[in-house]
Amino acid sequence: MLDYVVRRQASILRAMGHPVRMKILGLLSSGSAGMERCVCEIIPAVGVDQSTVSKHLAILRGQGILSARREGRRVLYSLAHPAIGRLVRLAEELCLFELAETRRLVETFKTANDTD
Repeated sequence: MLDYVVRRQASILRAMGHPVRMKILGLLSSGSAGMERCVCEIIPAVGVDQSTVSKHLAILRGQGILSARREGRRVLYSLAHPAIGRLVRLAEELCLFELAETRRLVETFKTANDTD
């Protein structure tokens, strides 16, 4: 059982591990829980063409990260589980921490060199 869980975790993280997919997930995780967006809203927000967005949406759906439902001619996408949004925000928090730490080190280095 544990092996399955670890393999599944790795599969989910691999599916999320692309800049375009992270942009899509960031868009869907912003705002209220359960927010749905159609491809026509995702394309301009992500900044790539329709076929690229569709490919990445299919990967995320295939891994159970996104849900989709049809409304007339439109397909609306949303996060399959609120935990996905929390995971996206956690990754962003880690990146911001790393950036702040890098800035702190650069400032420390500058200060040390200014006194020499």
